[in-house]
Amino acid sequence: MSSQQGEGTRAARGPQESGGAAPGLGLDTPLQFLKGVGPARAGVLAKAGLQAVRDALLFLPGRHEDRSRLTPLAAVRPDESHTCSGTIVGISPPPRGRSRIPFKAVLQDPSGFLTAVWFGRPYLDRVLTRGRRVVVHGRVDRSPRGSLQINVSDWELAEEGGDESLHTGRLVPIYPSIDGMPPRLLRSLLRHIAETYADLMPEPLPAAVRERRGLWPIGRALRAGHLPETLEERSAARRRLAFDDLFLLQIGLAVRRHREGRRPGVSMRPPGLLERRLREALPYRLTAAQERVWGEIRADMAEPHPMNRLLQGDVGSGKTVVAALAIASAVEAGFQAALMAPTEILAEQHARTLSGLLGGLGIELELLTNAVRGRARAGVLEAAASGRLGCVVGTHAVVQDAVAFRRLGLAVVDEQHRFGVVQRAALRGKGESPDVLVMTATPIPRTLALTVYGDLDLSVLDELPPGRKPVRTQARDERGRARVYGFLREEMAAGRQVYVVYPLVAESEVMDLRAATEMAERLQREVFPDVSVGLLHGRMSGAEKDRVMDDFRQGRIGLLVSTTVIEVGIDVPNASVMVIEHAERFGLSQLHQLRGRVGRGPWRSWCILMSDSSSPDAQRRIEAMIATSDGFRIAEVDLELRGPGDFFGTRQAGLPDFRLADLLRDAPLLEEARRDAIALVARDPRLVDPEHRVLRGELLARWRGKLDLASVG
Repeated sequence: MSSQQGEGTRAARGPQESGGAAPGLGLDTPLQFLKGVGPARAGVLAKAGLQAVRDALLFLPGRHEDRSRLTPLAAVRPDESHTCSGTIVGISPPPRGRSRIPFKAVLQDPSGFLTAVWFGRPYLDRVLTRGRRVVVHGRVDRSPRGSLQINVSDWELAEEGGDESLHTGRLVPIYPSIDGMPPRLLRSLLRHIAETYADLMPEPLPAAVRERRGLWPIGRALRAGHLPETLEERSAARRRLAFDDLFLLQIGLAVRRHREGRRPGVSMRPPGLLERRLREALPYRLTAAQERVWGEIRADMAEPHPMNRLLQGDVGSGKTVVAALAIASAVEAGFQAALMAPTEILAEQHARTLSGLLGGLGIELELLTNAVRGRARAGVLEAAASGRLGCVVGTHAVVQDAVAFRRLGLAVVDEQHRFGVVQRAALRGKGESPDVLVMTATPIPRTLALTVYGDLDLSVLDELPPGRKPVRTQARDERGRARVYGFLREEMAAGRQVYVVYPLVAESEVMDLRAATEMAERLQREVFPDVSVGLLHGRMSGAEKDRVMDDFRQGRIGLLVSTTVIEVGIDVPNASVMVIEHAERFGLSQLHQLRGRVGRGPWRSWCILMSDSSSPDAQRRIEAMIATSDGFRIAEVDLELRGPGDFFGTRQAGLPDFRLADLLRDAPLLEEARRDAIALVARDPRLVDPEHRVLRGELLARWRGKLDLASVG
């Protein structure tokens, strides 16, 4: 019987007639009341977030193993992944206390023998004994002696009796592991739940969306998501369930975007006198990209609804000038502006740059960080509250309760990925629905931008100002260090300056700081005794950092050893070389940001990546840096290597966890989901249509607390 016929028969009979749920049991039934579970196992499942039938039904396999075609042991090939089954005919457990030595077992099937290797599992001698049959999955390589072996990544005992049709000879679901729940037992439980309860799951997608996208009903997709009969079934089920992930997120963003777009705001239509004076004072003309983006922002600011726009531009593309135009227009229209940056160094850089751009226009601007204290702080707070200040630039100190504005009309957030949604909302809350401009120099692939910033309009600065020379990037290992130092000496002799950057991560912060400090001392004492060497790191006080950066900016320091505090916002045009130590420890986008600190002057600039790592991922990052200076291409590679959850270095506050969707793999599906979500919310912004009742409930259940969905709650 075909799967389509089976589907129709099940639908006609209903869940009870097809071996469905027992009377009185439904999706909200606690798992402990299911046959074979009980309180103890229910407690184990609850620790993994599985408390009711609905939770278990939505606990989907991470992958399916095709055990319908087990590879004979004699047919495995090196450098390939295989699933095999065999009887254990010999074991070689590691000596007690030697957990780093792998556990080995010799398997036999009718075709021959193969050694299976488990790493970090010394206890297996209590489970794997001679005569037991085992199914193993893993990558095959050659042992030091040249024989083939399979490095086991997943395995289970193939017990005699029981329901072997579930565990072998088919597409077998492989679930995320749950401590205390053997894989076979978990698989049997979830099979029962999928077959019994899937048809009880309410359908969240409107029929028109399902038909337009050719998506299966939710019940059928959940059954096949757990237990597909064929690869085609698995693909169709996965597509439907991944679409649900993406559609629910895009619905939430569309609801929030619609509400923000309709909320009364301020319409700023100044005559443009300050804009004209600012343009005349610039020593260059705006690029075509800057003109286009400024036109989009100016049009938004003129609307009677709040602007919510993301300004995305690569390092050095001129975002600050565009922000200055927006600030000048807001002030000319009778409003105040605030700019929030993630670090004191970046806030100070912005304050310095904006003061130079806006000071001649008569716009009063002050810096507000945690380093501004006492009488100076009180003065800034009073000037902001009275309306005398046209612009406040600062860190998260800007959103503290004590800070008030008389008439905040424009909120600018720089390097938004360093902040959470809550801080952005707190800054917006300092005014009555002010316009919000979010800026980032981190190039974000479109798929991720539509996910993290789906409630914002997107503007992209995709053109560098004229005269900016591309930075040449090279990789060197320890053997080339002497030549690198010789090159640095030549550059500094020609009047240029140099950065040497060390990694700094929380897990080894003390050691990293010590290494950077020792490097600065060694460079000064042994390598460049005739050059002033400076040191900059995040544990220095604000005054110390200011002094070091001012000395470097003024040329009194020729070589600056620094941690990643210089990643963004530092602008020293005379610096021509960036040396990055232990480059393998940096993310790709972080390497690109650091490289952007040079190449800001009229001369050729260099980025030298120092690394002895043989890690394939590290090599690919370094190769990508050498191959291109296109931030968006680099971001795509970074997303492929690191995954969306870690793309920003730390997880973006508000970035949801998907049940099944993958932003790399499902980019076309994301576009479809976004279009459908925007169209649906345009027709029914509060999701009050009876057809949208289930969708509304699912939306609130999934994203309440992560997306501000008060308008549908």
